[in-house]
Amino acid sequence: MGGFFGITSNRDCMADVFFGTDYHSHLGTRRGGLAAYDPELGLQREIHNIENAPFRTKFEKILDEMKGTAAIGCISDNEPQPLLIRSNLGTYAISMVGIINNYEELIDQFLSFSGGHFDAKTGGKVNEVELVAALIDQKSSFVEGIRFAQKTIVGSASILILQQDGTLIAARDRLGRLPVSIGRREDGYAVSLESFAYEKLGFELEKELGPGEIVSLRPDGMSQLCPPGEKMRICSFLWSYYGFPASTYEGVNVEAMRYRNGAILGRNDAKQNPDAQIDYVGGVPDSGTPHAIGYANERHSHFARAFIKYTPTWARSFMPPSQVDRDRIAKMKQIPVKELIEDKNLLFVDDSIVRGTQLRETVEFLYEHGAKSVHMRSACPPIMFVCKYLNFSRGRSELDLIARRVILELEGEAGFEHIDEYSDGSTERGKQLRAAICEKFHFASLEFQTLDGVIEAIGLPECKLCTYCWNGKE
Repeated sequence: MGGFFGITSNRDCMADVFFGTDYHSHLGTRRGGLAAYDPELGLQREIHNIENAPFRTKFEKILDEMKGTAAIGCISDNEPQPLLIRSNLGTYAISMVGIINNYEELIDQFLSFSGGHFDAKTGGKVNEVELVAALIDQKSSFVEGIRFAQKTIVGSASILILQQDGTLIAARDRLGRLPVSIGRREDGYAVSLESFAYEKLGFELEKELGPGEIVSLRPDGMSQLCPPGEKMRICSFLWSYYGFPASTYEGVNVEAMRYRNGAILGRNDAKQNPDAQIDYVGGVPDSGTPHAIGYANERHSHFARAFIKYTPTWARSFMPPSQVDRDRIAKMKQIPVKELIEDKNLLFVDDSIVRGTQLRETVEFLYEHGAKSVHMRSACPPIMFVCKYLNFSRGRSELDLIARRVILELEGEAGFEHIDEYSDGSTERGKQLRAAICEKFHFASLEFQTLDGVIEAIGLPECKLCTYCWNGKE
């Protein structure tokens, strides 16, 4: 997916922006970049590939190479950024987090009248951040340009701009699918997707931007350039999986939501499976663990870590571009605690079940080390639709989703007319879906969190949440 971070200050802020950007490393593994403004040097920019090494190792010498009283950084799972742009609006650095689904159409429209051009990559692809800048530059001000870009883009775009005088402009995407938060300290302001990133650096929450809201930030103050819209659709999956545990979005902490979510899942499970014999409850680490703690507490069950992830060298199992390599690394990272596995009935809570490939490997691994039975619970409903609003699922066919594949096997394409029934574990179709996945993965039992359960755990009105990946509702 990706995330950005920025500071405008009355003193050098490069060290803080380095750490603030690094705190977004869980959101992307392809590119990292920093841009800075210094009164003497002007705008500077550096980008590195971080596919084979973490952000901090590629930028650890940055304090010797760049300086500035204002700076922005970005971790990206897609485009190299921030970009430096020179246009009718001046010279500026820009980062964007989101997805542009009408990418080709917008490029063709721009080239048809502008007489301009784009820096093209292999195959003619264009950096989407450059496209966003081209849309913004069609207007006479940043505010008009950002509003035009966000209205024109089918998808989402949260934008962070560093101007040539050190001013930051932050814009949350039009429907607030991702959070953008502002922190304040005595020397200036910070902008961040993850709130904990600026809190760790001594900033306190000033405000969370509303959907489509645009603000201008200088060390001595913040100005609202565009008020927020009333309609919001923040991504529910942020709390279930992508968000960092210490962060808070719309006033709801991620870790606390996961405990509540696990407890609700456990409460529902107690009604459906009151006599289940479970020796230990555990999480599929790392993001499944707090859901599992909530589940275990609710069921008054013993929580245990039957296997440990070895993360010093491979922090994230999906870092390599190859699925084969990802699966191999995921398996190598699983270190068993045999005393907690052998001859035990185990129940695991995972944050979600998407493709299921690595989960199959995990269950085989547990049986190989002597587990008597392995029960699985998903902390969210079956994922039925590929996300079209954020770029974490780019390029994935809906038939890559295990729930979709099983429905196709059970009933053919006609089954896709009954998604709601398959999602609901109390219906015949829902029971068939769960039984088929159990057979494929050798689960002793399987259940998913309900959509109502996720919404209850988050605690925001359903109308403010994006639940598209589960129910297809926009």
